Amino acid sequence: QVQLVESGGGLVQAGGSLRLSCAASGIIFRINAMGWYRQAPGKERELVASITSGGGTNYADSVKGRFTISRDNAKNTVSLQMNSLKPEDTAVYYCNAAVDYSGNYRFSSYWGQGTQVTVSS
Repeated sequence: QVQLVESGGGLVQAGGSLRLSCAASGIIFRINAMGWYRQAPGKERELVASITSGGGTNYADSVKGRFTISRDNAKNTVSLQMNSLKPEDTAVYYCNAAVDYSGNYRFSSYWGQGTQVTVSS
């Protein structure tokens, strides 16, 4: 089994910063894309940022220039540095990873349990 464990959420004032981290553990041969999603109350889950195994990144327009995603392939971790936070960034943030757990290059999607980020105005 593969588990993703997130950390780093919390309460911050507008304009502040937070760093989220996610570690994947279990039987892992390789990880393809990793990413962060968020879900605000009453809204659908949306992609915040993603990163390929080669380091290619993709960001939602709403966070470009403020958030930075990074990963450590050797440690199977992904992080999200969030700067200049706004109240509209308030949501539960979820880590996601496409994991090959059998060595046959077939990837399955795994999710973390979510971590709350609250930005006060």
